[in-house]
Amino acid sequence: MTEAVSNSRGQRWFDALTSHGGAQQNGPVRAADAPLGDETARFIAVVPDPHNRFPRARDNVVGLEQGWLLARTVREALDADRDADGNAAKRPLVAIVDVKSQAYGRREELLGVHLACAAAVDAYAQARLAGHPVVALIVGPAMSGAYLAHGYQANRIVALDAPGIAVHAMGREAAARVTRRSVEGLDALGDTVLPMSYKMSAYAKLRLLHDLIEGIDADAPADADIERVRASLIDAVKDARRGPPDLSNRLASAEAKRTRAASIEARRRMAEQWDAS
Repeated sequence: MTEAVSNSRGQRWFDALTSHGGAQQNGPVRAADAPLGDETARFIAVVPDPHNRFPRARDNVVGLEQGWLLARTVREALDADRDADGNAAKRPLVAIVDVKSQAYGRREELLGVHLACAAAVDAYAQARLAGHPVVALIVGPAMSGAYLAHGYQANRIVALDAPGIAVHAMGREAAARVTRRSVEGLDALGDTVLPMSYKMSAYAKLRLLHDLIEGIDADAPADADIERVRASLIDAVKDARRGPPDLSNRLASAEAKRTRAASIEARRRMAEQWDAS
């Protein structure tokens, strides 16, 4: 294993959660079926690929190959379980999220990185709507289009509350440049405007998380830490099976109705105009 891969949180948590699993795929997307409670789940992670033929896609990002490989991995599980006896027999999919960005590059844009990312989004959405519980486990950065392609389509989202973990459209420095603020000023803004915050505790207040797990070393988890995360994943799968296959739960809570009132109103108006057309 190369040093770049061994230092990847996504790889580290993938190995920890699939240590008793079956064959694993190599390359920038790792996938393995492994026990999760009383059933078998498919764990999927994007990891650094230092020898990728696209230089912009050698880190833990979602580029052309990563997007198409994610789509293929998810659809293989979807096809294999298509004739399963009821939704309870369809395996859970666990997206282990440690992705810095989508791959920005001239070749990626010319060859359709947007299509590759869209294929991954569609595969996860189709699996979720077909009855597969899809759970995202955020162990590192979950940024920009990479998170949209790998994780955001999940029925339930579980995250660690640890340094280096954030869900956002762009990194702090880039956001500071765009908003013409200092990084310190941007952090201060995030204390009052939740969507601008880089704290996972603030993200949790948007009611997008099923569980925020504190007190875990994301880089060197102990056995007890791994079991805590595994228990949270098992609970998330059970909760997803009890709910509808769409993402309506994200806007259903009383806190979401308060913190995401504008999002709810925008959706209401869009639906109203769509139905009237």
